Amino acid sequence: MTVTVAGGADTRALGARLAKLLRAGDLIVLSGGLGAGKTTLTQGIGVGLGVRGAVTSPTFVIARVHPSEVGGPALVHVDAYRLGGSADVTAEIDGLDLDASLAESVTVVEWGEGMVEELTEDRLEIAIARDPAGADPLAESPTDFAGDEVRTIVVTGVGARWASADLDALTG
Repeated sequence: MTVTVAGGADTRALGARLAKLLRAGDLIVLSGGLGAGKTTLTQGIGVGLGVRGAVTSPTFVIARVHPSEVGGPALVHVDAYRLGGSADVTAEIDGLDLDASLAESVTVVEWGEGMVEELTEDRLEIAIARDPAGADPLAESPTDFAGDEVRTIVVTGVGARWASADLDALTG
């Protein structure tokens, strides 16, 4: 399923709609270049799940847990960008103990493609691509959107959990 969004607000709204489909045990693997909107999408997921705290990029802490304020699952937000520096990426992922919290949380892994798929047979793979014509090279941070910058977001369900899911509900 492919969705086009016109900026940060639309990306957050997509994340909030996605959150309505999520439940404890779900793994979301986000891919896309710097500034593509991975953290922005995760912010919307956090709002939709009703979690505590501002969802910001966990680049330097690697993983951050946002407990639910509404009795739902926590959001585990991981940034795997800095992982893969050793010869054994699997050991680095294992060291985060993501499998320990996977069953009771919604786990979102930025830059996780090729690293976390072994955690579960069922996952959502979400690829976000910037429209180069709309990119703002002077944005204050790589996650800032420039006005109505367009993103193309491709959502792919993997496994039995997502086989019958209505991903078309994401189009709003």
